Amino acid sequence: MALKIRLARGGAKKRPFYRIVIADTRSPRDGRFIEKIGTFNPLLPKDHKERMVLDLERAKHWLSVGALPTDRVERFLDAAGLLKRPAKANPVKAKPKAKAQERLAAAAAAAEEAKAAAEAAAEAPAEA
Repeated sequence: MALKIRLARGGAKKRPFYRIVIADTRSPRDGRFIEKIGTFNPLLPKDHKERMVLDLERAKHWLSVGALPTDRVERFLDAAGLLKRPAKANPVKAKPKAKAQERLAAAAAAAEEAKAAAEAAAEAPAEA
């Protein structure tokens, strides 16, 4: 059985509240879970002590058993000093898409032609 440490959403509409739970990967997000190890309330200010409550001993136990945290929970565990989260960078995400690259290439070609025409015009009166 593959285990995940993940967030299960609760709370009312537009008022999210999350439980940090240990669950089987096949169970639904808000469905059955094995153990609740904490809570996360994104509506509280970042410096509020009850924004994120986590039982570090139980989290450490489940990590040692082989439970894999989701990306958001991995951030929480890194902030708590329990886990080292590697920096992730996606250089492809920053690149413009195909049509934008075509427009940039066309603009560069037009600028090059305009520069060549300006140089030719500047040389023509000098010869006369």
